[in-house]
Amino acid sequence: MSKKIRVGIINYLNVKPLLYGIRHNEVMNEIELIETFPAKLAQMLRDDEVDIGIVPVAALPEIPEHYIVSDYCIGCDGPVASVCLFSEVPVNRIRKVLLDYHSRTSVALTRILLKHYWNISPVLEYVESEDYRSLIRDTTAGVVIGDRAFEQRIKSSYIYDLGEIWKEYTGRGFVFATWAANKKLPEDFLKNFNEANAFGLRKIEEVVRENPYPLYDLNKYYRYNINYEFDDKKRADLEIFLSELKQLLPVFTTAI
Repeated sequence: MSKKIRVGIINYLNVKPLLYGIRHNEVMNEIELIETFPAKLAQMLRDDEVDIGIVPVAALPEIPEHYIVSDYCIGCDGPVASVCLFSEVPVNRIRKVLLDYHSRTSVALTRILLKHYWNISPVLEYVESEDYRSLIRDTTAGVVIGDRAFEQRIKSSYIYDLGEIWKEYTGRGFVFATWAANKKLPEDFLKNFNEANAFGLRKIEEVVRENPYPLYDLNKYYRYNINYEFDDKKRADLEIFLSELKQLLPVFTTAI
């Protein structure tokens, strides 16, 4: 490809190791980085505003032509720390759940767990304002993802880690986002891009130093909470979620 490849990114803490690798690799000369939030990135990939992006997996079925193009992802195999349901009351007393507009995958995961794990049917409200977290009080809970979840962990009385709950529900790990393209990309580029991701994951100490963060131990986050390798086990984990999503999809797509 003669022009630069447009790479959509999410500048959350969980993506920093992958970004570190990309920015310290020659592949950076071939790309244009475009930053947004997860749900918007999925739309941009669908609308061909980017060529490749770290895309929420719940959006993959809506992208007619997509290719998972890397051995790396944003996943977990237990507590993820940054994707949680926050509440001031125990889960069985929750009457409303505010759903974070930033991520389709976390919203879908929440809906699955509310129905099949907790067996509760609270009112679901999709929110698009940054200040919705102030509404998490009384019997109104909220799903908060990414860096904002670390802030919310300090404030909320009850924290339900959705990675941990999914593990209890299925016995499996979870994949939140994968590198996906909407067209065939050059094999040499994909090889270099994959190697750049791997390089970043070998430099966790440098990534932590570059991103001082007082609210959570990033060494723990990168080495324990987030699972980056998209191996055969993670592919199987993803298929289980997509199977659950398929049952939810008619409701899910019309509700937002």
